[in-house]
Amino acid sequence: MTDVHVVVPDGIDDPARPSGGNAYDRRLCAGLAALGWSVRVHAVPGSWPYPEDEDRAALGRVAAALPDGALVLLDGLVASTAPDVLVPHGSRLRLIALVHMPLGTGTDTGGAREREHALLSAATAVVTTSGWSRRTLLGLYDLPCERVHVAEPGVDASDLAPGTPAAGALLCVAAVVPGKGHDVLIDALATVAGRWHCVCVGSLERDPAFAERVRRRVRDRGLEERVHFAGPRGGDDLARSYLAADVLVLASRGETYGMVVTEALAAGLPVVAAEVGGVPEALGHGAQGIRPGLLVSPGDPAALGGALRAWLGSADLRRRLRQAARERREALPRWSATATAVAGVLLEAAR
Repeated sequence: MTDVHVVVPDGIDDPARPSGGNAYDRRLCAGLAALGWSVRVHAVPGSWPYPEDEDRAALGRVAAALPDGALVLLDGLVASTAPDVLVPHGSRLRLIALVHMPLGTGTDTGGAREREHALLSAATAVVTTSGWSRRTLLGLYDLPCERVHVAEPGVDASDLAPGTPAAGALLCVAAVVPGKGHDVLIDALATVAGRWHCVCVGSLERDPAFAERVRRRVRDRGLEERVHFAGPRGGDDLARSYLAADVLVLASRGETYGMVVTEALAAGLPVVAAEVGGVPEALGHGAQGIRPGLLVSPGDPAALGGALRAWLGSADLRRRLRQAARERREALPRWSATATAVAGVLLEAAR
């Protein structure tokens, strides 16, 4: 069997809504097609992961229309929030859940843990995007470990960023939402002297109220000339952003993997980031065992500011981190490896 139905949230191709999950879904579908799979994508409209009744009804219609015995790869953003719609089809469909971010890890999950557990328990197999995610799911739920797999995101080859003389071209690639920690970033930058400028690439529309509070923070701290919000970028525009930078800065409060980390490393950029979720896994080590960046406690502006001051203040540190980043660059997985890993899970599920 080489037919697979892929159920995803609507809008994964929308350039105004870039996200790691959307990019993963797009590249995975293309990679499976390149391997000879017949990939049938079903984009479900709705406000996932907070669906309205009509969104759930649309998902139900998609599931009901799938043929008996079909292999169905379900984006967890959709599937984990609507098990009551999907689980009844588990006896006639081979459901494979693709979990970008475990939903049951928060303190106020609103039943997310129970819903996610119900979906994953009914699935033939589960694909996660990092070892951290796999360990998290196995720790949360009583799932057979042999049914939970890892398919790390790939990364495209890139030219090497040449760097700037002052090493002060800072880049943050993340939607301006609370989980990405731009408030922490701005507070940290307010403690950093010297010659630097920070470009923040990412949507300002997903949480406009938070984005406005962040911009007000920038004004209150007198950083208007140093911090620039560029909006979402993709393709060549995003690639040029990496090539113009000296270091990636990521202040996230949580990350399943951190695809922007490996995108930065592909350009030879070191990373200064919060040590959360799968970020250490994505960052990895260079050939000499040196991390190609600095990890700090999440939600800690003082620690993040200290790491940035260390970067700007030590040419020797920059040299070592850049060398480690170039070494790590050579070992980064490609998207073809991601597709091959998922294809193996699908073939096993089809037996």
